[in-house]
Amino acid sequence: MTRALLREQVIVALRSIRGNALRTGLTIGIIGLGITALISMTTATSSLEANITQQFASLGTQSFTIRQATSGGMNRGRRVVQSDPIRFREVQAFLEMDHPDWVASYSLFGSGSAVLSRADEQTDPNIQVLGIDEHYLTISGFEVAQGRDVNADDVSNARAVALCGPELIEQLFQPWEDPIGQEISVGSTRYTVVGVLAARGQAFGMSQDKQCMVPATAARRQFSDEGRSYTITCRVHDLDQIDAAADRALGDFRTIRRDAPGAPNSFVIEQSNALVGTLEEAITGITLAATAIGIITLFGAGIGLMNIMLVSVAERTREIGVRKSLGATPKAIRAQFLIEVMVIGQLGGLAGIVLGIAVGNVVANYLETPFVIPWNWMALGVLLSLVTSFVSGYYPAKQAAALDPIVALGRE
Repeated sequence: MTRALLREQVIVALRSIRGNALRTGLTIGIIGLGITALISMTTATSSLEANITQQFASLGTQSFTIRQATSGGMNRGRRVVQSDPIRFREVQAFLEMDHPDWVASYSLFGSGSAVLSRADEQTDPNIQVLGIDEHYLTISGFEVAQGRDVNADDVSNARAVALCGPELIEQLFQPWEDPIGQEISVGSTRYTVVGVLAARGQAFGMSQDKQCMVPATAARRQFSDEGRSYTITCRVHDLDQIDAAADRALGDFRTIRRDAPGAPNSFVIEQSNALVGTLEEAITGITLAATAIGIITLFGAGIGLMNIMLVSVAERTREIGVRKSLGATPKAIRAQFLIEVMVIGQLGGLAGIVLGIAVGNVVANYLETPFVIPWNWMALGVLLSLVTSFVSGYYPAKQAAALDPIVALGRE
């Protein structure tokens, strides 16, 4: 087919599309509905995946955490109970070991329902108080926006100093006030604000900007060690060594905890990169399910499109006869209908992609996850709309090309 003939075919196809606005609109809507279903769901899942990756990126993929084992279930016919808390002396013993491959930090959960107050202002009773050491912010990815971090002297001397999230500062201080050096009360204990944390937003539906961090020794003094478990976080210097480092930490901490040979661990080690991978696998499953639903919708759209094109061929039988009598070949007739249906398919695909991105990001906004544009899925949407329109339009185009011109001219 020459370029001039192809241009003529496209012009005829566009003229036919404009002349049948209602049918064209219905056809575009059918294709667009299938593409919208696919793109909207994959946009939402892509946004969710981006949010999870972003939230865990703050921990880095070079860290692992040692925490109290809390899983239940059965092991060798015996019920597994919650392990003993990780004690302060065990944390100290672990930190005193020679561990050149990583930097370790420890933390202590003080309260999840604390009230912070200052003069006549106070917060709701839903503030998290966390005891930390001097390495915690660096390893966990928090940053200080104003003031300073907790240092080693603060921890060793159990100083009553605090780092506050930006939401706490907004609730307790006026915009023109400098919170650094001011005193606040955490329950009945007074602390001096030495730093304001940089905003972090929400993680898994919970605000990270409404927490107060104090030296772990100060939290230990205020909230007591009774029944509380410490958490140790280690960040390795070389990502390639994280598995070896986690294995070494496992052996060292089993020794510290005096776990008997062959007995299950009395604690758990969680790798941040493994957790991200597990969540991404779950999201991949959701994405595959969304893709299957979108393709099934497109299959239904293809059937509807084929029916509409068959009706179009029946309505335009006389037009086909006139074109054939003027010298149009069956190949040219078939190409005309295929070009027409593929143009309609691409218009439907474009409409579906735009609407799908809009719907998917509305859902993402509701879930408070990032705005995303799924370029790969957009390309797939264009390809699927092209394939769907071609497959659906080929049989009607073949039927049109096979019409006898004498019979076609005799039709009303």
